[in-house]
Amino acid sequence: MDKLILIAAAALLAVPVAYAQNAPSAEGAPSAEGADKTFAERLGWPEGSKVVIFHVDDAGMCHDANIGTEEALNDGVACSTSVMFPCAAVPEFMEMWKANPTWDVGVHLTMTAEWKNYRWPPLVGKESAPGLVDEEGCMWHEVFQVIKSAMPDEIEKEIRAQVDRCLGFGMKPTHLDSHMGTLFADPRYTERYVKVGIEKNIPVLMPGGHMQYVGQNNPLAGKMAKGTAEKLWEAGLPVLDDINTGNFPRGYKDKTEQVCAFLREMKPGITYFIVHCTRPSEMFQHISGSGGKRLAELEALLSPEVKKTVEEEGIILTTWRELKERRDKIN
Repeated sequence: MDKLILIAAAALLAVPVAYAQNAPSAEGAPSAEGADKTFAERLGWPEGSKVVIFHVDDAGMCHDANIGTEEALNDGVACSTSVMFPCAAVPEFMEMWKANPTWDVGVHLTMTAEWKNYRWPPLVGKESAPGLVDEEGCMWHEVFQVIKSAMPDEIEKEIRAQVDRCLGFGMKPTHLDSHMGTLFADPRYTERYVKVGIEKNIPVLMPGGHMQYVGQNNPLAGKMAKGTAEKLWEAGLPVLDDINTGNFPRGYKDKTEQVCAFLREMKPGITYFIVHCTRPSEMFQHISGSGGKRLAELEALLSPEVKKTVEEEGIILTTWRELKERRDKIN
């Protein structure tokens, strides 16, 4: 997903801005001087604040993912999660949410079904979105296949269906984001993603600040994302300074130390750190070979070392809910 985030940033310059023309004006829109501040400062945190959302992707994918997400949110430093609403274990996860209604939960907008033998179709069905469906009747395995086949109208239909399913469980999502970065990989898809977020007043995952991690391999791409981020801000939605996908060059064997190093090295601002927390059972190997990495990420978020580093470095842990509340106070 780290490569797709970079592709996303590069694509954002081409995203039409018409979706923001009718957006509500923001009385708190920054001056030229204010634009130099981090988004953490613009949302009211003191200068120099290091604010982190540890975010767990893939809730609802399967039972093991649900168990790992529950552990990370209740016993670890995880701040937020998002749900793959086309997947089979969604009802189980939503029962967990009902028992923990303060959890910060969004929609992990899903346009792919990447595993070999454990897969799912789009919520809207083949007749409504034939470009989202492969020969097995499921979503495509890979992002490039979606781009080759799915029209923006089909993408938007599925985005809306997944948000509607979330609302049907009685929960307004705290945010929208994108499974495997699919909605960032084509500017036409990004436009629809942002359009729905603005229309429904739901924050969407979008970096627009210093981009320490997003931009380190492609500084130009980081700069190009800022325009779309400012449009979101002007529409009354919060924006992040940076995203760390958690894909470190050393792999996952020393994940706890990698997370601690991130907390020590991150720049001030709001950084979104992505993990996939799973408590793999015997069955998980039949879904994916990623169980070791997902378990390492869960154990890192549960570890005393990470919790201690958060405290020592003065890290502020936050949620999408708090970001939106702070943004609303500025308008």
